[in-house]
Amino acid sequence: MSRTKKASPGRILFVGSGPGDPALLTLRARDAIASASTVFVDADVPAGVTALIGADIPVEEPVVRRPEPSSADATADGDDAPVDTPSAADDQDPAGARIRPALGDPGEVAKTLLAAAKAGDDVVRLVSGDPLTTDSVLAEVTAVARTSVGFEVIPGLPAAAAVPSYAGMPLGSSHTEADVRGEVDWAALAAAPGPLVLHATAGHLAETASALTEHGVAAQTPVAVTVNGTTCQQRTIEATLATLNDKGAGLQGPLIVTIGKVVAQRGKLSWWESRALYGWTVLVPRTKDQAGDMSDRLVVHGAIPMEVPTIAVEPPRSPAQMERAVKGLVDGRYQWVVFTSTNAVRAVWEKFAEFGLDARAFSGVKIACVGEATAEKVRTFGINPELIPSGEQSSLGLLDDFPPYDDVFDPVNRILLPRADIATETLSEGLRDRGWEIDDVTAYRTVRAAPPPATTREMIKTGGFDAVCFTSSSTVRNLVGIAGKPHARTIVACIGPKTAETATEFGLRVDVQPESASVPDLVDALAEHASRLRAEGALPPPRKKARRSRS
Repeated sequence: MSRTKKASPGRILFVGSGPGDPALLTLRARDAIASASTVFVDADVPAGVTALIGADIPVEEPVVRRPEPSSADATADGDDAPVDTPSAADDQDPAGARIRPALGDPGEVAKTLLAAAKAGDDVVRLVSGDPLTTDSVLAEVTAVARTSVGFEVIPGLPAAAAVPSYAGMPLGSSHTEADVRGEVDWAALAAAPGPLVLHATAGHLAETASALTEHGVAAQTPVAVTVNGTTCQQRTIEATLATLNDKGAGLQGPLIVTIGKVVAQRGKLSWWESRALYGWTVLVPRTKDQAGDMSDRLVVHGAIPMEVPTIAVEPPRSPAQMERAVKGLVDGRYQWVVFTSTNAVRAVWEKFAEFGLDARAFSGVKIACVGEATAEKVRTFGINPELIPSGEQSSLGLLDDFPPYDDVFDPVNRILLPRADIATETLSEGLRDRGWEIDDVTAYRTVRAAPPPATTREMIKTGGFDAVCFTSSSTVRNLVGIAGKPHARTIVACIGPKTAETATEFGLRVDVQPESASVPDLVDALAEHASRLRAEGALPPPRKKARRSRS
């Protein structure tokens, strides 16, 4: 639902997006982005942050800002072009919104923000890093402060503090930060106490090394250069001042350069880049609305998930079955409802909404769920399931625990089983063997998704993915159908025995299967498998693996 503009002027919120990882946004920043009516985005704001902007919020033509060049920048690449020189990168921002050439000086930017606020918008000015530690953004804030329009500054975590922490280098209470992309007092910088943390690009590394050594810093002083800090593409290269330019010359984009003895701590404290799946590209073949949980879990272990929908969920061709089932629930026709998936839960609740019903329609009915994820979906509607498998989280596990029909204690002998059109008969046959009558109802259809782009299909066939996580037999069948079989070097992880059986039928080697059939356990089992292989020497260290997969 789009937001209506106010008659009175809106506010301008200068929001810092932090160093890259969206999880490092402050809660206030997230709220501001979600409630804004207009967002102005710099081109260097990480894509993971711009993805949090609501679909109904207009992302205006963003402000394109680059650091002002110093005299040493004449041969620098496009990232260091003057702000009034558009480049090919100006055509799109990370979220896909159109970008016009740079608006010019901060005063012009402030005028644009003020005009939007005076029209009644609550304006978010989303910038990378921290707003008041960037001179050009500070000039914008100062210009807005001279007017009567209300404004707020929401800090972002500074990259100079966060990136060394993610790279395993403790800065302590005394360190010096500088941006060497502009004018620099090299003598003062060389004499500063504690470690140095510098903002730079590859084009500034040679000057940095030579200037510091000329002012007395030892050529063998340890240096760490980090690119894409705090993201799953983070990469840290260790060098000395003497070798800095040779080792870092090929890096693209903004860099954080840490100089000093703290670099030696990386061997013990490098927690981010040493995670089990760090730098791995993992294929997530799930429906679009289900992939998020798995992707989030993979990121926790350091992986780079790539979601490729293999199935789409659609309503049944005829609504009559579901309508009769819902009427039966209201009339007390069922003793149990058995949910086999979150899609089944969603389908029933959508049908409830059509008829103006709510959770009270389940009064007197017991609910069973195949798996904890399905049970959690039921709980979101305020209902606690009576039965979840105590052992294997599958249809067989549920049958092991399901009570037989008792004509004395069970007033009704019928079970509603809403599920997919392609579901197997294992569960319904097992429940009939226990004396129950089954209404096996098609609640939704699963259809094969469109093939992924050619580049993705090529990655699948040639081993461009380090691993693939299958969560159902249909994801196996459909992935092979729309994109081909994963390469033999790709590690195959399957959520349960049925999925593993299907993968084997298609000629895939199943490497990972968790004891409990849930998405978190599947991802954790993959991470444990990777750690075990690395400990046995079957895999290279994670940082080398990440570097190779990116190249």
